[in-house]
Amino acid sequence: MRQLHRHAVRVHVEETFELAGRAVTLLRPPSPDELIDETVFAVEEFLPYWAELWPSGVALAAYVGELELRGLRVLELGAGLGLPSLAAALRGADVLATDWAEDAVALLEANAGRNRIALRSELARWDEPARFGTGWDLVLAADVLYEARNAEQLLELLPRLQAREILLAEPGRPFAKDFLAHWQTVEVADRIYRLE
Repeated sequence: MRQLHRHAVRVHVEETFELAGRAVTLLRPPSPDELIDETVFAVEEFLPYWAELWPSGVALAAYVGELELRGLRVLELGAGLGLPSLAAALRGADVLATDWAEDAVALLEANAGRNRIALRSELARWDEPARFGTGWDLVLAADVLYEARNAEQLLELLPRLQAREILLAEPGRPFAKDFLAHWQTVEVADRIYRLE
């Protein structure tokens, strides 16, 4: 199991959610702003988006928690706290949750373990497509279009995954409109889109 870095040591906020018909207790950082590391930001403009419990992630997890996923291969991109991944695993999927923040992956593993939810997690960047493999049954992403580079990398990555289905929860970020214009979209729930 991965160790949390010095910035995530103060994880102590605990919340309980109903996911896929089961109560799941999630630990998360008390304040994402406290995790900002100026040195890391100067190199990669890295902000701890992963540490926030975004409404889109909660909404996508609720939607996924109603799907029949037993035996399907599911990949979550930019998982952060990983609620959609946890919901998919509870629905019987073989889940790989990915994020580019090491602390996000470590905390997701810890939360899965404490809730006895089996999933895999991996540190992976979107500009390294070979890390993700291909042939996924379902790809999940929630509120991942914060910056232009996110949209650009996803436009390159998603076709390479050769997924049967892609679900994106998107609350209306500035780069979403141009990103969504590259796809045929079906809104399957409020601001949750199937990309075709």
